[in-house]
Amino acid sequence: MPHAYPFMLTWTGNTLQEGYSRDAEATASGKVAIPVSSAAEYAGTAHRWNPEDLLGAALANCHMLTFLALCAKARVEVTRYEDHAESILDTMDKVTWVAEIHLKPTIRVARGTSKAKVEELFQKAHKYCFVANSIKSRVVMAPLVVEA
Repeated sequence: MPHAYPFMLTWTGNTLQEGYSRDAEATASGKVAIPVSSAAEYAGTAHRWNPEDLLGAALANCHMLTFLALCAKARVEVTRYEDHAESILDTMDKVTWVAEIHLKPTIRVARGTSKAKVEELFQKAHKYCFVANSIKSRVVMAPLVVEA
């Protein structure tokens, strides 16, 4: 059964002005607003989230949540997950796209946990992550599993 997640994106400015603002705000009922812009390289505001950030963060978050659910189901104790992810923007045939997203989490597990099992569940999470199933970007996964 489909689920809808409505949100609103609001921008005000004048595109006829040189250097018009790329700043906007993403909002949804009952949620914290997200200040968004284009990347600084595209005349945006560097301290605001841009589409490249948001796409990478959506994938990293979905992958982490799927992985944690698989670990809980398999009774694998994970105590910390810190992903240093990265979106790679590229241009090919004059079309710009997020060509790759790198997921590089450090996954802390209980002593005696099988690293092979954790890595297997991490790879399996990619198959079930709905964001991964929704994009054409290549996803590069390089987890580091450490015992607590």
